[in-house]
Amino acid sequence: MRVSDTRPLMGVAWTITVYAGDRHAGDAAIAAGFAEARRLERVLSDYDADSELSRLSAAAPTPQPVPVGDDLWRLLVRAEEIRSLTDGAFDITVGPLTTLWRQSRRSGKLPRPDKLAAARAAVGGDALRLDPKLRGVSLRRPGMRLDPGGIGMGYAADRVLAVLAALGIDSAMVDASGDVVVSAPPPGTAGWRIAVAGLPGDDAPDAKTLVLSQAAVTTSGDARQAVDIDGRRYSHIVDPRTGIGVSGPAVVTVIAADGATADALATAASVLGPDAAADVIDGVPGCSARFVWQAGDGIEHCTTAGWPAD
Repeated sequence: MRVSDTRPLMGVAWTITVYAGDRHAGDAAIAAGFAEARRLERVLSDYDADSELSRLSAAAPTPQPVPVGDDLWRLLVRAEEIRSLTDGAFDITVGPLTTLWRQSRRSGKLPRPDKLAAARAAVGGDALRLDPKLRGVSLRRPGMRLDPGGIGMGYAADRVLAVLAALGIDSAMVDASGDVVVSAPPPGTAGWRIAVAGLPGDDAPDAKTLVLSQAAVTTSGDARQAVDIDGRRYSHIVDPRTGIGVSGPAVVTVIAADGATADALATAASVLGPDAAADVIDGVPGCSARFVWQAGDGIEHCTTAGWPAD
């Protein structure tokens, strides 16, 4: 039996869909899934001052490594792996720059050079150190602020799917407003059908509905969150290397084995652009991507080698 429910979590709408033996089992599993997402919100939110992540950020710089819980540790380990893989195009220490860029989006003005320089001084790969023996985290620069926005939703969706599996739900989909993870296909089907987001006018043959199982897919870009400053369009996604929003319009969809990877690589791919991002994505097993961007008056698109064929 198919059972589905939608609730607001982490500032967006989450939908959990499961196939269960009966309505009661489906409702119970979905309730447990939402409870797990709420628990993780209290751990990973950078908007909640009392979350574990926010309290860690508030302690910067830390004179000694700060022990953290399992979820925050796993998130930071994966974030550092993706940062290294993308040469800093994804960087969880980007918080000071995203805070500054939110102000620019509200004001319609680029950041002042002095404020941008101060924020950039608190960001970078060597600002964060992980101690595996202690499971401890060192924040090495004043003013640091961790921003899980490009990986936290995918990680949380992965954990929710794991909770559902532990309850005996073999076929499920968790959709965190664009960060989607799925397990086994619905009964009698080849997989879960997931629409690929694009840009207006994107009618290319590969702009289609994906059919996926045991996978994750994330779409990132400026279709819904963008600002025009001095005649130029900028995304809400910040390039950690410059502190400025990525130029658009552009959208990238990434398929990966898990939500955290799809989420983080979609963010990095938005920063890197199609050519550089394709080299990264082609090197990750089970990962593929579709890029769409505006070029003049037209829409361009491309896919990596592993993108599902028609």
